[in-house]
Amino acid sequence: MIAVVSPAKTLDFESKYDFEHTLPKFQKEALALIEVLKEQSENEVSELMSISDQLAHINVERYHKFTKKKNAAHARHAIFAFQGDVYQGLEAENFSPEELEFSQSHFRILSGLYGLIRPLDLIQPYRLEMGTKLRVNGSKNLYEFWGDKIANQLNRDLKNQGDDLLINLASVEYFKSVNLTKLKAKVIDVDFKDFSNGDYNVVSFFAKKARGMMSRYIIKNQPTTVEELRAFDYSGYRFDESNSTNELLAFKRG
Repeated sequence: MIAVVSPAKTLDFESKYDFEHTLPKFQKEALALIEVLKEQSENEVSELMSISDQLAHINVERYHKFTKKKNAAHARHAIFAFQGDVYQGLEAENFSPEELEFSQSHFRILSGLYGLIRPLDLIQPYRLEMGTKLRVNGSKNLYEFWGDKIANQLNRDLKNQGDDLLINLASVEYFKSVNLTKLKAKVIDVDFKDFSNGDYNVVSFFAKKARGMMSRYIIKNQPTTVEELRAFDYSGYRFDESNSTNELLAFKRG
């Protein structure tokens, strides 16, 4: 199985890890997007991404520092570069070399800039959310730009690792980039709810962190069936059979 997650806005490009690396599959596409972004002023980036002037300034600098060099000095392994709620739950810094090797075949990060990233792919600092309406090469947004490419790459990756199970731990915004009509996989969605205000509800912060924890569970336990995922019990979550289906695994806590 392969688990897919969203990236994070918060980045860490200061910490260094001594592991072998790979390069993103869609380097050419990322460079094409960067060339378009380099043409944007700070005001245009602020408006395009609905971010503050300060964040626009930071990201315009990032676009202009982006290099075609395959081993850029400021690049980092994706699994360590992304921070945020999902990655707090993932705790990748505590993985063993064997677990990182397993993740390379069974864990993927969807990305507005890179399309689909393996954990040990080197990435450079950027911000480009999948929902951004960036016009490039005749496409009116990133969903059109990526088209079938992400689904086709997932098909190849699923074939290489030996089954057709895709565990969707990504947000709606990012998973929309996967063309399901082209995807040759059984997609399993996962739902996490916490007891809040007298009932079980999705609490965004906890749900995001739980997606990372489920990814960690997969990487550490190396399950091969959907049934094995029911045993997930990190941080007090338990399988909710009454709200689960063949396409959805529900978990609750509290």
